[in-house]
Amino acid sequence: MRTFTAVVNPTAGGSASARTLIPLARRLREAGATLTVEYSRDLGHARDLARTAAARGDVVLGVGGDGMAGGVGGALAGTDAVYGIVPAGRGNDFARQLGLPTGIEELAELLLHGEATPVDVLTVNGEPALGSVYAGVDAVANTYANDTRLLRGKASYTWGALRAFAGWRPTTYTVTVDGTPMERRAYTVVAANSGYYGFGRRIAPGAVVDDGLIDVVIIRHGSRRLFVTVMNELETGSHVGRPEVEVLRGTEVRIEASRDLPYGCDGELPGRLPVTVGVLPSALRVIRP
Repeated sequence: MRTFTAVVNPTAGGSASARTLIPLARRLREAGATLTVEYSRDLGHARDLARTAAARGDVVLGVGGDGMAGGVGGALAGTDAVYGIVPAGRGNDFARQLGLPTGIEELAELLLHGEATPVDVLTVNGEPALGSVYAGVDAVANTYANDTRLLRGKASYTWGALRAFAGWRPTTYTVTVDGTPMERRAYTVVAANSGYYGFGRRIAPGAVVDDGLIDVVIIRHGSRRLFVTVMNELETGSHVGRPEVEVLRGTEVRIEASRDLPYGCDGELPGRLPVTVGVLPSALRVIRP
């Protein structure tokens, strides 16, 4: 029987992490598992808690949204630790990519008996991450979505995207994939390990978490109608069939822009462009279906 340490973001998703963990913890303990719960003050603290638990040989559970999933997972990258993700935030996009169940019974069964298999980990200016890096209207939208307290989930991101688009100025990007530079006038450039971002939008439907490659999606600048259409098509991933959308693959991507812009990563906003994204193949063992 497995021994778990749950690292919890107590504020993720409006305290959804605590609401999710209570019945999950009960189910795991009823099955005979040992579970320790550690509440994090911030992502740095969460990483420290995860490393300590892994050193004891515990299965580490990251309880929260994409920021927690990426922060805890990144801390365990390159080790033999076994990692379990408990989706309890607003976006849960990496969990969605892995096909993790959301029901307590199904999730508990997976954590108790599921196999840990390797997935790739991104490096973002040298720091580990799991899902994707995005640098354009979406990163600005992320800022607005994180700031709002009136809207939740997809509604907050849609509102943020429309607000970001209203103030968007044409931007020229220099995108270098495996040493080959190219210039594109675009709304955004995304370097993806996971196919999902922005609360369930399929930005990179061809992305695979264990192929050792980064999917690079460039949405070129165009009309307002194009932007709104692509936003709608992100729900299904059909936007990649448009001539204005370019998809590349590589093992290292550098994104630069003609003006100062933020970049987002795993639901967080860690910095400003430029950013260099690499991949560590099969660097993290994750319990997944």
